[in-house]
Amino acid sequence: MYKIQTLNKISAIGLENFPRDTYEIATDINNPDAILVRSAEMHGMDLGESVKAVARAGAGVNNIPCDELAAKGVVVFNTPGANANAVKELVILGLLLSSRPAVAANKWVAGLAGKGDEIPALAEKGKSQFVGPELKGKTLGVIGLGAIGAMVANTAIALGMSVIGYDPFLSVKAALSLDRNVKISDTLEGVYTKSDYITVHVPQTNDTKGMINASSIKTMKDGVRIINFARGGLVNNADVLAALDSGKVSALITDFADEELLKCDKVVCLPHLGASTPEAEDNCAVMAVNELRDFLECGEIRNSVNFPKTFLNGEIPANGTRLCIAHKNVPNMIAQFTAVLGNAKLNIAGMVDQNKNDLAYALIDVDGKVEGEALKAFEAIDGVIKVRPIYA
Repeated sequence: MYKIQTLNKISAIGLENFPRDTYEIATDINNPDAILVRSAEMHGMDLGESVKAVARAGAGVNNIPCDELAAKGVVVFNTPGANANAVKELVILGLLLSSRPAVAANKWVAGLAGKGDEIPALAEKGKSQFVGPELKGKTLGVIGLGAIGAMVANTAIALGMSVIGYDPFLSVKAALSLDRNVKISDTLEGVYTKSDYITVHVPQTNDTKGMINASSIKTMKDGVRIINFARGGLVNNADVLAALDSGKVSALITDFADEELLKCDKVVCLPHLGASTPEAEDNCAVMAVNELRDFLECGEIRNSVNFPKTFLNGEIPANGTRLCIAHKNVPNMIAQFTAVLGNAKLNIAGMVDQNKNDLAYALIDVDGKVEGEALKAFEAIDGVIKVRPIYA
């Protein structure tokens, strides 16, 4: 019986993918095998030795100590693309809100309550203060062309915009999904200098934190409109507020509320609504559950942020063992693995070993049971982080 702990409310449609005869799911559970999480803060949590994996029902993993868990052999999964359409639709709303001050207009009209028959005339007279440009014919800069960025770029093209994208890590899959009219810039400056609107779709790292700042804003077109539905830390709030005050930036639409931003009438803050649709929550939960099942039942890794993608074709040999070995990416590890099995007179039926930076992960199918002294021999190898046998 596998035990799954949920740290947030997870879509029931996703949880239904756990067979109840082999899985126990609860928010309060002893010695869980894996954890399902959305936004709960996991930094500082004391995870027991039983935890083998953490699955985030969403793309961002800033709330999870990925490196710390990797050092313990705990695989962290996310669900890239599962909420892409939901975020894309909100970004398009953000583009519209940055151009047409509908939020401010709505607040102003609400203030006419009690004016009775005068309201239509007052509304007509006051509408001129809420004029804004159309998107059609303008240029949108998309920084980050992953699942969300690519969908935003394509939709903007359909709306009649010109689109310039930038992504030094552009995947073949994302490139093939892009509308042929999307232009690709080799530099961020190429996006900044030509865009009337800029939307950011990159993870928050040491390299990207505060990337929208006084220096980058200086290279942007006067009156640029900035949309950030990726991560709050990508934008230096103080620098953007100064640019809004000077008129260099016309508007900031963000999914990350902050005290200083709420005081500016040129900023529209939303309460992190990017993936807040029932469809996205279902999609993320289903994907996260399937990732955990593949890992727990077969040892396979897909969409991990701290371990390499690894899978081994075929079923575990009858009466055999699949060894799942998290280890350091150093020389001579495979030779030591095969030596242990040779000494135990056990035959290898299949094997794969993949690496990601300083870590690696091996799957070894063995004819026969790997247990007792043989299993201890694997655990004793210098550089092995965690060994988990799955028996047929």
